[in-house]
Amino acid sequence: MQSLALIENWPVPTAAAAVVRADGTVVGTHGPTEHRFALASVTKPLAAYAVLVAYEEGAVELDEPAGPEGSTVRHLLAHTSGLAFDEHRVMSPAGTRRLYSNAGFEVLGDHVAKATDIPFAEYLRQAVLEPLGMGSTLLDGGASPAKDGVSTVDDLVKFAAEVQAPRLLDPRTVAEAMSVVQPGLKGVLPGYGHQSPNDWGLGFEIRDSKSPHWTGSSSSPRTFGHFGQAGTFLWVDPDAGAACVALADRAFGPWAVEAWPPFTDAVLAEL
Repeated sequence: MQSLALIENWPVPTAAAAVVRADGTVVGTHGPTEHRFALASVTKPLAAYAVLVAYEEGAVELDEPAGPEGSTVRHLLAHTSGLAFDEHRVMSPAGTRRLYSNAGFEVLGDHVAKATDIPFAEYLRQAVLEPLGMGSTLLDGGASPAKDGVSTVDDLVKFAAEVQAPRLLDPRTVAEAMSVVQPGLKGVLPGYGHQSPNDWGLGFEIRDSKSPHWTGSSSSPRTFGHFGQAGTFLWVDPDAGAACVALADRAFGPWAVEAWPPFTDAVLAEL
């Protein structure tokens, strides 16, 4: 895909990208797809998938208490637990605001570890990474399931294919994860300001009609995924029947706000 070569114009030391369809067909790649990058918050969809495996295995329930008073596993996955961004401090009652929270995912990791008697990093490896053959993806023991993952484009392509055509989870569970949890809640999308509504699924951000946004102007409202402060993103556009992974080693900033949407639009146009 010629559009993927646009990453050559990004002001970053290293970048790699790929597009994959639901059947696992890699439509195109560019850059060192085997290079390991820090994922930052692109770690969250991987962690969320592990939580959903724990749910299907019966280790946890989505609506069981977890986190602050009144909060559940579902609230934590959807950033509505009321926990602050990066500290274990309650900012609002559960279910009333979309407060993007790394702390919430750390609580989730601890909750699943306690329920399964397996450290969360190890549970993630056994439940998601190993079955998908993601041998270059790592979350160190004790690291944050919100932001400390490391991976490659080659590995994330496997995850992006899985999310589009689930084998590890019941497709109905994945459909629920890609559906808006508590529609209408307002909140701040990190790096892009206040959004009303700030729609989110279970661990995946949902594009809907957000503006500004890190995906493209031609991305369908059904597009879901995540971006990370390390200069990374993964989106799935069901209407396009494809997903895109792009990883870089420069922190998110104005360069990404400027570069990512036209890149996505070029990829979608070529599809």
